[in-house]
Amino acid sequence: MTGLIAKKLGMTQIFDDRGNVVPVTVLDFSECYVLDLREEENDGYNAVRLCYGNVKAKRLNRPILGVFKKIFGDKDFYPARFVLELRTKGSVDFKPGEKVDAEKLFQIGEKVDVIGKTKGRGFTGVMKRWNFSGGPSSHGSMFKRRPGSIGQTTDPGRVWKGKKMAGHYGNERVTIHNLEVMKIDKDREVILLKGSVPGPAGSFVVIRKAKRRKL
Repeated sequence: MTGLIAKKLGMTQIFDDRGNVVPVTVLDFSECYVLDLREEENDGYNAVRLCYGNVKAKRLNRPILGVFKKIFGDKDFYPARFVLELRTKGSVDFKPGEKVDAEKLFQIGEKVDVIGKTKGRGFTGVMKRWNFSGGPSSHGSMFKRRPGSIGQTTDPGRVWKGKKMAGHYGNERVTIHNLEVMKIDKDREVILLKGSVPGPAGSFVVIRKAKRRKL
């Protein structure tokens, strides 16, 4: 299997072997389970479906509840808040209903990719959204935080598509590549990654093996 689902708890700092302070993000994988498997013989491809986050059974509709009952049995809560399918190159050692252990997937010092949604910042101007420098701040300035000219007159007589302008900022899928695994706490079921990951505390992220590994 190539990855797992985790919940972002927040950031802190730890000391490495040399005594340097390292900023890390704490991710919780305690509620990540294997839902079912896809096999090439039956489905035409190999994949594993993961689920995360406990939800009350009475809040699930009958088709979804039937799937979880078949695998986990009768329970008051099921890990059905977030479901994701990850492709695999071949068969995996995990079984449906099994809890995902990060120690079986990643090693200390290994590089991983983290996929998540950034914080939503609403409608913002060009200075915050695109890092425009803005106009002069002197007395009498008429475009302190404005974008400036956005088009021409007769030719082409319109604003070009893709022009950087004010608009909705954030709340988009982002992948952070090559973050280092600093520590895996099996007792607390958390994994510590060097640096920051997208999204606010409490959001769900996907941790997978790095695809753009640095030489």
